[in-house]
Amino acid sequence: MNWGHIDRYAKSLIKEAGHQIRVSFYQQIDVETKADANDLVTNIDREVERFFINRIKRDFPTHRILGEEGFGDEVQSLEGVIWMLDPIDGTMNFVHQKRNFAISLGIYVDGVGMLGYIYDVMGDDFYHAAKGEGAYLNDERLSQLEITPLSDAIIGINASWVAPNRHIDNEKVIELVKACRGTRSYGSAAIELAHVSAGRLDAYVSMRLSPWDIAGGIVIAQEVGAVATNLKGEAPGLLGQEPFIVARPGLHRDLLTNYIKLKQ
Repeated sequence: MNWGHIDRYAKSLIKEAGHQIRVSFYQQIDVETKADANDLVTNIDREVERFFINRIKRDFPTHRILGEEGFGDEVQSLEGVIWMLDPIDGTMNFVHQKRNFAISLGIYVDGVGMLGYIYDVMGDDFYHAAKGEGAYLNDERLSQLEITPLSDAIIGINASWVAPNRHIDNEKVIELVKACRGTRSYGSAAIELAHVSAGRLDAYVSMRLSPWDIAGGIVIAQEVGAVATNLKGEAPGLLGQEPFIVARPGLHRDLLTNYIKLKQ
């Protein structure tokens, strides 16, 4: 398989889709809710996903596509080549802020991430990686991540996990907030993964992410030495929603051992 060709093809698609999204601000954006009132989807999410699927199905008919908006294939196994796509990761930011959202794409073969992309559409920052070839922000190679103690670390975590919840021990999260240098929440898993890869965040934790949220970012993060797992320390399953953590080496183990505790 010619991965160089697929890489160039994917980058071209993403750039074209980014242009479509920017142009969309000059037209009507229709906003709907999905599972709950804060889970938003727009006509632009759907149009962009259809754009990707139509092109990929035309040019790579044997490849499968797992897309957030459901226009792709019904994927129940990781066999073969699968494109895992979120056309707009951070739809609430897209609607309310017109920034802080991204196109996220990972291309996997038999469950192994080969190519990963995160495109910050409004910042025009393109993070990309090919397995074994390093990770890049635009044309600049990203440095390998060094070990950082928690006291010097900025953690990406949603403030809602400090409150009592059914997923993790919130008292431990309060301890984490006190022990680290600071916390941030950007409202886009893809952008937070990109920030960990670029060294702007030292870790990112979320309790419920889907494969398309993290597939591209995992490839990028692993190329700079970050550790990405579920909260049991296992490789993400990539077939359904699950908790997720990505962090600098060393810090990952500290967070899972001492602060991020799943409820039994």
